Amino acid sequence: MPARFPNRMRALALAASTLSLCTGALAQDTAAPAPREAPTHSALDAQLFYQLLIGEIELRGGEAGTAYEVVLDAARKTHDEQLYRRATDIALQARAGEQALAAARQWRTDLPQSLDAHRYLVQLLIALNRPQETAEPLQSLLKLTPEGDRAGLIASLPRFFARMQDKKQVAAVLDQALQQYAEAPGTRAAVHVAQGRTWLAAGDPAKALAMAQRAHAADPVADAPVLLALELLPGTPAAESIIQEHLQAHPKANPLRMAYARVLANSQRYGDAVGQLEAVTSAEPQVAPPWLTLGALYLELRQPKQAAAALERFVELVQAEAPKPPADPHAALGDDDAPLSPDRGLTQAWLMLAQAAEQQKDYKGAEAWLKRVDNPQRALEVIQRRASLMARQGKVREARELIRKAPERAEEDGRAKLLAEVQILRDTKNWSEANSVLAVANRKYNDDVDLLYEQSMMAEKLNRMDEMERLLRRVIQLKPDHHHAYNALGYSLAERSLRLPEAKALIQKALEIAPGEPFITDSLGWVEFRIGNRAEALRLLRSAYQSRPDPEIAAHLGEVLWVSGQRDEARRIWREGRSKDAANDVLRETLARLRVGDL
Repeated sequence: MPARFPNRMRALALAASTLSLCTGALAQDTAAPAPREAPTHSALDAQLFYQLLIGEIELRGGEAGTAYEVVLDAARKTHDEQLYRRATDIALQARAGEQALAAARQWRTDLPQSLDAHRYLVQLLIALNRPQETAEPLQSLLKLTPEGDRAGLIASLPRFFARMQDKKQVAAVLDQALQQYAEAPGTRAAVHVAQGRTWLAAGDPAKALAMAQRAHAADPVADAPVLLALELLPGTPAAESIIQEHLQAHPKANPLRMAYARVLANSQRYGDAVGQLEAVTSAEPQVAPPWLTLGALYLELRQPKQAAAALERFVELVQAEAPKPPADPHAALGDDDAPLSPDRGLTQAWLMLAQAAEQQKDYKGAEAWLKRVDNPQRALEVIQRRASLMARQGKVREARELIRKAPERAEEDGRAKLLAEVQILRDTKNWSEANSVLAVANRKYNDDVDLLYEQSMMAEKLNRMDEMERLLRRVIQLKPDHHHAYNALGYSLAERSLRLPEAKALIQKALEIAPGEPFITDSLGWVEFRIGNRAEALRLLRSAYQSRPDPEIAAHLGEVLWVSGQRDEARRIWREGRSKDAANDVLRETLARLRVGDL
């Protein structure tokens, strides 16, 4: 017998901690409680007792291999489930995957109705990355699982197969194992969702979408198909209809609506996200977190009054929920009391309220909100906001000095200070000085993607197109999925009517990486307009403006409407854009160039 097992798999350490629990192999124990049986004579005779005692002594002495052989031999003699589990766990703790697998196989052979034996076997095959061998024991496990628990087990499978390397093979194995349950009324929705998740992980969103659609059709009330559809966004826009249909049929499904709003916000579809959050806050006005998110989105849309109202409502609700001190000062010290967050989002709300006041040129109000922030970890943000206030009042030199003197509490603070100083210079249209600061920063932080991108934007402002293109291509080289770099280069070419086919290809590449992103959609609409595809330009620009009614998108949409003869609508769009930011350079230049009079 081997004195010690070989150390073959790090992953088995995790499997050991998981499988040592009776319910750990596949999420939870789906077996019904065993009925009480009449007491029986123990199979543990003196010889077997001595054998097990020797096994435990060997294990304590570090001889896991001997202990494993002794306990497994006892399990074979007695057909005892606990001994099989013990032998398997000994092998797992020693990271001996093949021996653990052998014990689990023997366990299942001797006790073919054991759910635990099947679970251990499937989980071990997953840990050993042998998906091709899991189909048969998985089918057997599903057959043994009580009907009422089967859908839950099926729903958990993608999570347990997630560590396997060959995702396509995993998807194929699950398709095979779940085939007989794909049309059963109690499991078909769970099957299609599980298949959809595995095909999405395998890089086949088209199959995942088809499965989400089947699951939603099988069970229109269920949340799981909608959650799968959310996972498919933004890369698979067709999945959005599943979400919208479900929310229309179930308007009170606020957790799903919040998740949808987060996906929309991450895609910078702020206008669409606001609509979802307004529905949530209308349905549940006493719930605080949605008000905070709504306020942040209003700020992004440059609607400071609405932002301030939402954020003040959040502050009001959070402060109203603040715990009162107990009459007995020792009453709150029980072991069961979880510590309460001292902030609960208030610092973030105050910072955003200061920003909302700043957008309305209420600088005293902004400073009053900043004075409420007493969080050392957010000190640099407070300084940045104060510097922004100073710059807006013409004190640019003092603002830059304030940022430069800010203490650096963490390693990344130095870089953050440089970016904050650049933002001050950008806001005051000091492009040349901003470019100089970024040049210094890029020498200090070599090949920093964010700093290179910022410098490319300054080069574009200074009409140094060759330098801009060189910097953006370096960004793309360093980070091939940097959609902003593709979009910026394509848009800059389109704006100057240069290399339009290449400009369009660059923007389309950006849109592949970030589907539905409004500014990229705007860029594509603009290049279509430059090429002469006016109808397609209008379609794209309307879509972009609906998702994010930004003044720059309004400028582009208004211009295409204007030259298409739809001048009343163009004026309306421009008025909306100007109401959000009358100083927007693109909007002002557009109105001046087209010689548009009063709106």
